[in-house]
Amino acid sequence: MSFSSILTYFAGGYTALVIALFMLSGVFPAAGFAARSLAAYISLIICAIYGALASIVLRILGREQIAQWTTARAFKYVMALTTGVTFEIIDPKHHLETVRPGVFIGNHQTELDVLMLGCMFPKYCSVTAKKALKNVPFLGWFMALSGTIFIDRKNSKDAREAMAGAAQEIQKRKQSVYMFPEGTRSYAKEPGLLPFKKGAFHLAVQAGVPIVPVVVANYSHVLHIKDFVFRSGEIPVKVLDPIPTTGLTSEDVDELTRNTRELMLQEIVALTQKARNKPVAMPARTNGDGVVHASGADATLS
Repeated sequence: MSFSSILTYFAGGYTALVIALFMLSGVFPAAGFAARSLAAYISLIICAIYGALASIVLRILGREQIAQWTTARAFKYVMALTTGVTFEIIDPKHHLETVRPGVFIGNHQTELDVLMLGCMFPKYCSVTAKKALKNVPFLGWFMALSGTIFIDRKNSKDAREAMAGAAQEIQKRKQSVYMFPEGTRSYAKEPGLLPFKKGAFHLAVQAGVPIVPVVVANYSHVLHIKDFVFRSGEIPVKVLDPIPTTGLTSEDVDELTRNTRELMLQEIVALTQKARNKPVAMPARTNGDGVVHASGADATLS
């Protein structure tokens, strides 16, 4: 049996399974979760292959800086078709189009945030990754080809040192980056934020570029893995005004991090309240200030 025949049988069987699960979702809600999960995985694989090919072509054309943008947009449209999920981008002042370079930061809820990036990712922007990933087959190659900003954590004593090389890359290439300062997914059922790590803020200060907060309404009604919930829907995302870092030093990073987190938390609650059309309580304050204070690159990088 040829490879093309195997691929055809696999695609046909996979599609039939997803359709069958969607049909059963009216009776068994968990079937809808399984159907959209399978649809999302195959969408991701399709777009990853497209992204690798697009990166090679754009690299040859000298346009590798838009490789992640074009891959992100492909994922946006494929996921809307296969799962019915999309994100509504609220950017009345067009910051996504006009701020370059900058450090874009956002709250991190679930794996679905990859789709959020697909819907809002600006041109001439990339994600950040550990330098060690650069040599990983396929993934590392795609990242390198598409202009990923690599951060050397292995030989760094703290966030400032780890970000030095990345800051130089941002300045030289005028390339924005997108980071999640919480450092991990919250999987929260109600709006909130985990404590912020300071890597993104050190990076913005060292590069002398603005921080652009991006807030996403809590979407546990669309995806909540613990309850096997995965529904179609449109989730609002709001781009806030850039926060300048000109004239700031590393001594200002703690306050910058704390103030930015407080602003984002207020906006997340307001956006969630608007999306749900009912009051939402502000999360209770903890004893800390919402900032991770630790030494070591892995402890402080986003």
